[in-house]
Amino acid sequence: MSLFPMFVKLEGRTCLVVGAGAVAQSKIESLLQAGAKVRVVALAAAESIQNLAAQNLIVLRKKTFEPADLDGAFLVIAATSSPDVNAAIFEQARLHNILCNSVDDPEHCDFYYPAVVRRGRLQFAISTEGQSPALAQRLRRELESRYGPEYEAWLDELGEARQELFATEMNAEERRQKLHVLANGSPAKSANSGVEAPHAR
Repeated sequence: MSLFPMFVKLEGRTCLVVGAGAVAQSKIESLLQAGAKVRVVALAAAESIQNLAAQNLIVLRKKTFEPADLDGAFLVIAATSSPDVNAAIFEQARLHNILCNSVDDPEHCDFYYPAVVRRGRLQFAISTEGQSPALAQRLRRELESRYGPEYEAWLDELGEARQELFATEMNAEERRQKLHVLANGSPAKSANSGVEAPHAR
């Protein structure tokens, strides 16, 4: 089965995490980074997760999981220490038509967490469909080395140039060609690429 790759907007959406240990923490942090409203259900929680709740960054409910906890959730992460509990959460999520990721259990996942390289709005997401997370991590390190922090500022520059080009009256094909010329540069040589920036016209 082939996976459908996509980037999902989680801003303002409720996401449920069941479990509140070290594994759950990384999932919670990634959801918060995406702007999700995070609800956590667990009998006990790591101090760092309790701190997030104390800062009102997440909602923490110290209890065992119940199907009703899925109400209103856009997706759920099953991150308990029990494979059986995680599998049961997956089955309940299926009944509610809610996407579920059961940590370290590919058979009970509707989606996988990719290895990600972030450079501002530029993101590389690598998936092996759960077959070799180690390979995904290796490729992530290679991409981190190849595409440094300078790409964040450069992408912002490309975005500004794109907006200016679309605000300028010109042939659509000419605009497309200019955008491709700009994108074919690089952060290190963009300032001396010989391509006239729109605002310098």
